[in-house]
Amino acid sequence: MKLRKIVFPTDFSPLSEAALEYATALARDTGASLLIVHVEEDPLAYGAGEGFVPLPEWSTEALKKRLHQVVPTDPRVKHQHRLLMGDPATMIVQLAEEEQADLIVMGTHGRSGLSRLLMGSVAEQVVRTAPCPVLTIKHPQPAPDAKSPAQAKSS
Repeated sequence: MKLRKIVFPTDFSPLSEAALEYATALARDTGASLLIVHVEEDPLAYGAGEGFVPLPEWSTEALKKRLHQVVPTDPRVKHQHRLLMGDPATMIVQLAEEEQADLIVMGTHGRSGLSRLLMGSVAEQVVRTAPCPVLTIKHPQPAPDAKSPAQAKSS
């Protein structure tokens, strides 16, 4: 598989950090470059009301600084950063189209049921509308212990 450009959206969460490892490995192994992107959501899009939860106040400069701290886990991988504003799913898909990306690698929180209905799923929207394949990385689960201390005593 030959990849030239991989889009890696980040929301700065630990989940994004886990997905960055996959994106870096794919970029390194295929010779692709990474386009690391964060989408700043327009606070006016939320409006006020009963369910309004204020978002943390991040200045654009602070977001740029934080974004530039997100770098591939292998320093040999070429990369660029983009800070965009708008609806995250829409902007990620639009960037992938404009950049003629070969792949998008992103984390997904794996929400289901009511939580997904209320929160929506950026990853799901990207998967449905992206012009290229999308690799979603679900939060890694801790490995189960062979035996808990209580089980070891009863054996």
